[in-house]
Amino acid sequence: MPVDPAHVNPLHCGRVSEACPVEASIYGYYPILGWNAFFAALFAVCFVANLALGLRYRTCTYMLAMSLACLAGCIGYIGRCLMHNNPYNITGFQIQICCLTLSPALNSAAIYLILKHLVLQFGREWSRIRPKYYTWAFITADFCALVLQAAGGAIAATAGDDDSFRDVGDHLMIAGISWQVLTLLIFAVATLDYLVRRYRAAQPLSPVAQSLLHNSRFRTFIIALIVVYLAIFARCVYRIAEMAGGWRNPIMQDQPLFIGTDSCMVGLATILQTFVHPGHFFPALAMYRKTTPTPVSFDTESSLEKTMG
Repeated sequence: MPVDPAHVNPLHCGRVSEACPVEASIYGYYPILGWNAFFAALFAVCFVANLALGLRYRTCTYMLAMSLACLAGCIGYIGRCLMHNNPYNITGFQIQICCLTLSPALNSAAIYLILKHLVLQFGREWSRIRPKYYTWAFITADFCALVLQAAGGAIAATAGDDDSFRDVGDHLMIAGISWQVLTLLIFAVATLDYLVRRYRAAQPLSPVAQSLLHNSRFRTFIIALIVVYLAIFARCVYRIAEMAGGWRNPIMQDQPLFIGTDSCMVGLATILQTFVHPGHFFPALAMYRKTTPTPVSFDTESSLEKTMG
């Protein structure tokens, strides 16, 4: 007689068997090896590229955020690869639940670094707060989301048979992801507020800002940044829905939905953040120095490269 998966405790199963069908595992499916290996390799390539580009353009903070995001993504998908032959593999589950929950928060941190430099380029006088506070405020909020998700992931992955303890982990993860969504929304509002105030200002753009605004590289960078933001936001909303239904809910056990809404969204964001790199597409960020926070044009970039070359 077939076993009802709803009556099987996946924590009591070590491998797929007649008593422990795959449907009774937490995800209810065999993670597809090809897809997970592809994303592990993708994040590994982006990790190496971010290190190389960060060192090339000296964008240390951006490099740190993106490198950690890529490393966490790569390790997370290696964890899912470990679950391909055995969906009950507890080591693979613990690795992927922690790393894949954390990595998009680091992608978000890289996004938050950009707003300060946009304000510096287009006029800080139209910003409601000092430009440096954008970075501090949003990175701090993102760090709080990171801590909540890390704590929740660690608790959920190590709770064992303690359902109440695992529920605490679930709630912390949902709180962390929800906080991340709220931070993303506030970031969008702050960005739109500055853009509206600058647009309505009577004072024209400086020659450097006009040059930047009409430059094709900068426009490509802004379009990529918008796509990255929307991809990360979509992924976070999906994760809230996935976790809100509890373990083994239909959303959590829908592998194509996970691949399309989580893997592809974060993968797309990471590719754009890596290869539409601010060092080349937005030189103001790459050339910023605390001692000389002045607008930087693409002409300035070319002159400095010739001088350094």
